[in-house]
Order: sequence, then structure tokens, then C-alpha cells
Amino acid sequence: MDFETWWLVFVPLLFGLGWVAARVDFRQMMSETRSLPDSYFKGLNFLLNEEPDRAIDAFVEVAKLDPETTELHFALGSLFRRRGEMERAIRVHQSLLSRADLPVADRENAQFQIAQDFLKAVMLDRAEAAFEAVRETRFAIPAMRALIRIYESEHDWPRAIEAVRRLRALVDEPVPQLVHYQCEQAEGALQGKQPDFDRAAKALDEAENAIRKLGTGQGMYASQARVAGLRARLARMQGQNEQERAYLVSILSSAPEYVGLYATELLDSYRKLGRAEEGVAMLRSHYQQHPSLDIFNVLFRVLREQEGHLQAWAFARDALRAHPSLLGLDKMLEVELQDQGQDKEGGDGGQAVGVDQIIAGADLSLLRSLIHRHTQRLDRYSCSSCGFEARHFYWQCPGCNSWETYAPRRLEELK
Repeated sequence: MDFETWWLVFVPLLFGLGWVAARVDFRQMMSETRSLPDSYFKGLNFLLNEEPDRAIDAFVEVAKLDPETTELHFALGSLFRRRGEMERAIRVHQSLLSRADLPVADRENAQFQIAQDFLKAVMLDRAEAAFEAVRETRFAIPAMRALIRIYESEHDWPRAIEAVRRLRALVDEPVPQLVHYQCEQAEGALQGKQPDFDRAAKALDEAENAIRKLGTGQGMYASQARVAGLRARLARMQGQNEQERAYLVSILSSAPEYVGLYATELLDSYRKLGRAEEGVAMLRSHYQQHPSLDIFNVLFRVLREQEGHLQAWAFARDALRAHPSLLGLDKMLEVELQDQGQDKEGGDGGQAVGVDQIIAGADLSLLRSLIHRHTQRLDRYSCSSCGFEARHFYWQCPGCNSWETYAPRRLEELK
């Protein structure tokens, strides 16, 4: 390999350039380090020592000293919101919005972040205005979802429905709760001294339309049951007894698990048409395939009224053997004790056959008291999302506001 003379110049030159570059980078790094406030290093030290509260205070001080630290502002604001310190989160994001030189993208982000602050602080009017301000930005989709939650929490069903339509214009995603928004409108129209039948019927038409678009799979049982139940209620209020019966019967096939919620109305509809025995026979047949505590309670009461104590107890004995339930026994004893009291007050002359004649020597009051004490907590519906328990069935959980999270069964039946 021949030695070239120009190497004597080129190689030292390369070393010299590398040395200069290193010196420049080092000086720049040292300059940037000196420009950082002491609070920044204090914050890092607190984080390393697992003192997050003191670290946050230090970083807040950095943000005050250097207003150009946009990303630090966003990080602090999000952190305060997660910790529930809403006043501090709002102040951080407001300080960003007050800057006239803030880039458009950062301004939109700050507006969206402060909207989330207002929503978590339950300042719904301000949250709504803030989300509306970012509807035409890259945050349009999450803003519309938040607006739907706001209108839902305010029970402003027309605006919630309109917000769903606007969301669908932005993204093709199913919104199952739209059916319930329409049902809520229908219920509102049927309440009061002057119910609006036309408005209720129109809302239910829209609800059925939404069900068709979403499909009629297993996940739509609750929606189908609710719409059919409201259709039956509308027909009943208009004196259309046959229509009422038909809508309630449709629940047996479209949403069999929800029949217990409408069992009383179903039998009443048959009774008004003079077909009470047919209604009881149909409900007993449904109970064999889809046993439910609510159906059991209704059937026991009706059989006791129509066919007497012995027939009612025969049904109860067979039902409880097939599907043991302390709650069922508790409800049954409650009915017996109520009716015995009425018989005594009415002076029935002992013609009614009481359960104490069926169970010789039984102290029903004591027996029912002991069973009732152990079944009080089981006589509830439970939300599958948050676990909130209630004595009444809800389409929307009062605890977490989720829809269709209550199974149409008591806690005892779910265990």
C-alpha cells in the first residue's frame, strides 16, 4: 500500500474537526443545563426519592418560571385531573389558553383538556361549551362522545339523540343506548295528566328503527323487551286491550329472560279479555323453560286467588323442588300471612284453607321472620359493571350510568 502525502494533511484535519464538534456540543449541553431552573432538578430528585407530592410542587414552580414549557403544562394538568385536584388542573390549562403566542394545535389541545377538567368536576355547562369549541378540530369524535354523556346525565334526550346523529356522521360506530334514549322520550310523553300518544308512538318507531340497524342478536334482548313493554303500555292507555296483550306476548319469544318484569301486566291483559286461565297456563308453560323468581311470585298469587291454597301450594312445592329458592319461600309465606290476616278481619268463618293446615303446627310468623332476615340482601338486582345493588330493576344503573347492566334476576338467582 503506497503512502500518499495528502494523508498528512487530511487525517489531522479530521481529528481537529471532531474535537471542535465535541467541544461545541459539550458547551451547548452545559449551557442548556445551566438554563434549567433549580426546581427542575429538585423535582427529579423528589421523584427518585419517591416523594411525588413534593415533586409535583417543584415542577409547578418550573412551569411558573418558564412559561414556554408547554408539554410540562399538559403533563401537570393531566396529572392533577387524575389525582382529582380539579381546581389546579383547570388553572394549569387556563394559563396555557391565556398565552397569545400558543400554536393552534396546542391551543386546541388545551381547550380539549380543560373541557375534560370541567366534565370531571361536574361543571356541565362549562364542559359543554368547552367541548362545543373543539367540535371542528381533531378532537371532534371524543368531544361528541363527551357531549352525549353530558346530555344523558342531564336527561336531555332530544339533544342526546342529536349528538348521536352527529357522532355517526363522523364515525361509523354502533350506539346501543340510542334505543333507550328514544324509550325515555316515549316514557316522558306518556307521563303527566295529558299524555302525548303521537309523540310516544313516534319515539317508539325510532327506537325500533335503531334496533333494526343494530341487529336483533342476543345483546338486544333488553332493548326489544323495553320497546315491547312501552308499546303495550301505550296500547293499554288507549284502551286497545288486544294490542296490549299481543305486545306483551311478543316478549316471550323476543326476550324470554325479561318476561318476569311484565308478568303481572301480561296476566292482567288476558283477564281484561276474559281469558285469564289461558294467560296463567301460558305463563306456567314459560316458567318451566325460563324459571324466574318474579314469575314464580306472580303465579303463586294468581293461583291462590283463582284455584285456592292447595293448588297454589302444590305449584310452589314442585317449583321450589326443581329450583330451590329461599326468596321464593319468603315471598310465598308473606302472601299467606297477609291473606290469613284478611281472612280473620273479614270473618271468613274458617272456610279458607290456611297454610297452617297444610303444615301442621307451623309458626308461620316466626318461620317467615327467620327466612326474611337471611334473604333481604338477596332480594336485589345488581349492576354487572359497578356492582350497585337496588331493590328495583333499572335499565340504566343509578351508580355508574351504564345501560343494560342489570340482569332481570335477583342476586339469589345469579349465585
